[in-house]
Amino acid sequence: MDWIEKIRACFETDSVFYTGHAIYEMRNEELGQISDKEVYETICGGEVIEKYLYDKPYPSVLTFGKTAEGRPLHVVCAYNKEENLVIVITAYCPHPDLWIDYRRRKQ
Repeated sequence: MDWIEKIRACFETDSVFYTGHAIYEMRNEELGQISDKEVYETICGGEVIEKYLYDKPYPSVLTFGKTAEGRPLHVVCAYNKEENLVIVITAYCPHPDLWIDYRRRKQ
């Protein structure tokens, strides 16, 4: 099972924890608040665009996807293998000046 499948499976079973940082960023996103539903939609239709395998205490990934309404979002998640739990670290609207197709960082 690959990263996005593990993350999706955790979202399907409600094995998700939002960090305080994620909650703050979602509530204070400059382009409008991000809901839990939008994070779920992003994960379900999204893809892993960067992997941070050496993050501690758990490896994490940057995902990109769009909400049902077409809003592009990035969600950074860590995966706790022992507890089969996804930890949402942050979620934000990627700025088009910083990203190519919201998938690759501009140089």
